[in-house]
Amino acid sequence: MIAALFLLAALSFRDAGTLPTRLNHAPSPQKLLPETMAGGLAAFDYDGDGLLDILVTGAADRQDRLFRNKGNFQFEDVTAASGLTTKLHSIGAAVGDYNGDGRPDLLIVGVSGLALYRNDGKKFSDVTLSAGVADAGWSVAAGWFDADNDGLLDLFLVHYVVWPPTQAKVCLAPGGERQVYCHPKYFGPTANRLFRNRGNGTFVDISQSSGIALRLGKGMSVSFGDFDADGRTDIFVPNDALPNFLFHNLGQGQFDEVALTAGVALPDSGRAVSGMGSAFTDVNNDGRPDIIFTALAGESFPYFQNSGRGFEDRTSRSRLAAAIGRRSGWGIAVADFDNDGAKDILTANSHVMDNIDQHSGDRYRLPLSLFRSRNDGTFEDAGPLFPGDAAHRGLIVADLDNDGRLDVVVSRLGEEPRLWRNEGPAQNWLGVDVPVGAMVRIGNQTCVQTTAVGYASSVLAPLHFGLGSQVKIPKVQIVYPDRKTRTLQDVPVNQVLKP
Repeated sequence: MIAALFLLAALSFRDAGTLPTRLNHAPSPQKLLPETMAGGLAAFDYDGDGLLDILVTGAADRQDRLFRNKGNFQFEDVTAASGLTTKLHSIGAAVGDYNGDGRPDLLIVGVSGLALYRNDGKKFSDVTLSAGVADAGWSVAAGWFDADNDGLLDLFLVHYVVWPPTQAKVCLAPGGERQVYCHPKYFGPTANRLFRNRGNGTFVDISQSSGIALRLGKGMSVSFGDFDADGRTDIFVPNDALPNFLFHNLGQGQFDEVALTAGVALPDSGRAVSGMGSAFTDVNNDGRPDIIFTALAGESFPYFQNSGRGFEDRTSRSRLAAAIGRRSGWGIAVADFDNDGAKDILTANSHVMDNIDQHSGDRYRLPLSLFRSRNDGTFEDAGPLFPGDAAHRGLIVADLDNDGRLDVVVSRLGEEPRLWRNEGPAQNWLGVDVPVGAMVRIGNQTCVQTTAVGYASSVLAPLHFGLGSQVKIPKVQIVYPDRKTRTLQDVPVNQVLKP
């Protein structure tokens, strides 16, 4: 059993500087909604050298930036050489090997469409039209997953609202003195989309036939998990000021929206909240995937624990509600930052309204927050580990220097993305490099490989397990997407397995 070291090990993150690109989001006096929603990030090894590289979506500059990891937290801009030529007001990114050639491909989504890039080996080719995934809607995020268990990655697009609106709307703060970003109620809802992978480099739109497009919402992120352990991947979409969606995978490319009966449509308050970034993973190490997502000040960050018979709102009982207070959040990551075997929660914070400080007690710019697991089902604020207030948006967590500790990259509106290097006390760990959809179990820890993370962001990296003082793992169980299993015994720690 892994020892609980919450009171013994001190977390420490060092400011490792910024990436040389500014997230210009084009703020305007008209307060156009896309201005405040940029900031997606991605981490993946695009060139196969064993180091995770970083993509920053371009937003108003309409040029995404790819930074090659040279080691020791040194990065170089390889955008031009890589062939990335996006001309979108881009917001989100999704990484996945859709054609099975062993190289991670890249999808960029934004206000007026998307771009799909095939990785040809250190260089990308725009295959959007030939692949058949063109889309003119406003997608905040997207995700790769195997919808029908055929071994091929399918594509889910998260659509936000109808844009541009049919009628311009001017919204004012209380008192009518200042213009603010309009509440999402003033914009029409829209359907998400699902593209099935044909296996020949092309996709077919099954949004209607699958049941996905039968529900209209205002999606802000997507996360995947098998909530009922039936061997099929389900989809969670938090909506903005509307009940959330949980699409239950019925098999054969069919889905049924069950958020209300499953208990994740609304928090216990019964009021819809401003759902933002989400995670669909086993938070409390009971073997079942839970759901947590960020929201705005006064709404907490709802945490739904999977009981095996549905979900229960545990935001208050886990002490998260008290720790979160009046924070507003965007990106979120559930990860073991101190390698003690219990997952912590990191959030990228900021309000939506850039002038909220002028007409309320809430703040626009906020620091990151880390809520540390106490190994008893509760969490507490770990304190000011990440000094510096900003309009944070996207957040990714990955081991950027291959030292077995999870590092942090966060985007900031109007500023350069910031890097945080994890320099906490070394404890034992294990990485397991498995395909999307594979499940790995070590002791009471269960992780499922996914590349959809938080808000508008994506990470393709080995699954990470903290092991505390454990020096050898008696058993590592792997269940692959085709349901084949593999068991490894007496596995040494502090390495990345590639079974």
